[in-house]
Amino acid sequence: MNGNEKEPNIGTDGGTAFRSGFVTIIGRPNVGKSTLMNHLIGQKIAITSNKAQTTRNRIQTVYTSGEGQIIFLDTPGINRAKNKLGEYMLNVAEHTLKEVDLILWLVEPSTFVGAGERYILEKLEGVATPVILVINKTDSVGEEAVFEAINAYKELYSFAEIVPVSALKDQNTDELLKVIFSYLEEGPRYFDEDTVTDQPERAIVAEIIREKALRSLDQEVPHGIAVVIDSMKDREDGRIVDIDATIICERDSHKGIIIGRQGSMLKKIGTRARQDMEKLLDTKVNLKLWVKVKKDWRDSEFLLKNYGYQDVE
Repeated sequence: MNGNEKEPNIGTDGGTAFRSGFVTIIGRPNVGKSTLMNHLIGQKIAITSNKAQTTRNRIQTVYTSGEGQIIFLDTPGINRAKNKLGEYMLNVAEHTLKEVDLILWLVEPSTFVGAGERYILEKLEGVATPVILVINKTDSVGEEAVFEAINAYKELYSFAEIVPVSALKDQNTDELLKVIFSYLEEGPRYFDEDTVTDQPERAIVAEIIREKALRSLDQEVPHGIAVVIDSMKDREDGRIVDIDATIICERDSHKGIIIGRQGSMLKKIGTRARQDMEKLLDTKVNLKLWVKVKKDWRDSEFLLKNYGYQDVE
């Protein structure tokens, strides 16, 4: 932190005010945005993997405490677009910067500021929203390396605060929440205290399947897949949810890889996805998966909308 934390916000009744606001988390792909957000709200909502394009939509989650309420927007990683899906993702991320109260920019603890970081700096130059730099993955380096990274970034932008954390190891995340609240004004409770996301269950279930595919498949294939939930129904006795889903890929060769020898890969993806679904839904799940080829769907506006990637106004 840089030591300029604001004074407590006093409410009209003389007590500490209930603060609320919208906070976006930005950064290059794979820097830990989804991991941090999942940890802060205490529940897995956004999928994680070590591959690019893990987050494709703007995932909205809610943290509520006695002090206030933070609505987090986890955006796709900001990088240059290579196709219409990339353009969609970049549009989502950039649009979010203009409509929030605070920006968290996650970076890794390194003094190397690459093209990806400089591209984000360009986008931040035209934004009036306060920016908190979050140095993530501090568990992977020594203290001296963290201070060196802080000094390197200080020279590039006038940050409201700089907070080092480890989302994976839960280090200094409580301090990050305190800093966030210090920049939010007195405001309403936008969601009830039990709400953790505005995402419908079908959307989360589809993302769970995509996560398991991302973690299981080779580098090239996951970039070209989408998941569509064909049906999701509770059985009459309420003990089992039947879910039918289709994994969309771009090439016939990819379809073979996703299915695997004698269906082994598809079974692996389905088994791992079902386990997470049962934790999410707190019930047994009967999951059936299919694989279909839609060539070059990432460059088709019609198919992008059909698979849930709607334009941001």
